[in-house]
Amino acid sequence: MREIAVDTETTGLDPAAGHRIVEIGCVEMVNHLATGRTFQRYVNPQRDVPPEVLAVHGLSADFLSRHPVFAEIADALLEFLGDARLVIHNAEFDLGFLNAELARLGRPPLAAARAVDTVQMARQRFPGAPASLDALCRRFQVDNSDRVLHGALLDAELLSRVYLELVGGREPGLQLAAAAAADDGSAAVRRPPRPHAPSAEEEAAHARFLDSLKDPVWRA
Repeated sequence: MREIAVDTETTGLDPAAGHRIVEIGCVEMVNHLATGRTFQRYVNPQRDVPPEVLAVHGLSADFLSRHPVFAEIADALLEFLGDARLVIHNAEFDLGFLNAELARLGRPPLAAARAVDTVQMARQRFPGAPASLDALCRRFQVDNSDRVLHGALLDAELLSRVYLELVGGREPGLQLAAAAAADDGSAAVRRPPRPHAPSAEEEAAHARFLDSLKDPVWRA
């Protein structure tokens, strides 16, 4: 089962108000485990970055002006996503921005039905508890000490680990080791068949042992 953890950074909160994507980060998972394949792009929003938003992700308009616009990275993004399920923290927000960018290009939207919203998952599992990505990292002891500023790829990587815990948690190393052992047949320990019939020497030794006992029940 292929899934993609997706995160975006933007110039604001509402694409309908003209805000744009400035970074996209994606992490591929297969059977809930990260494969190591990622997709990350900075995107020129062709507009300013408000100071309050700059303080969140640190991506200035000057820095972003040296990167491609969304139209130039759309094909690569869609190819990476393929038909995978999308794992998103607050899916309505990120899908809203992604679909607004696709609409500008006359592309079909990403269907809401293919998205898994980890905010909703967390609220169902832990009613009344904080459901932010930082809060879930603390709950599941996922190290987010590098998260000084928001970054799409870093957040997607953290999300992939939080999602693993939300779906039940695993020991990936043990699972992969078991799978590898199963593949090469080394999981089974090969021993010669054990004989169950006693030898003549063993029967004689047993008889001598019984002779040493007083009225052994084995001879009753």
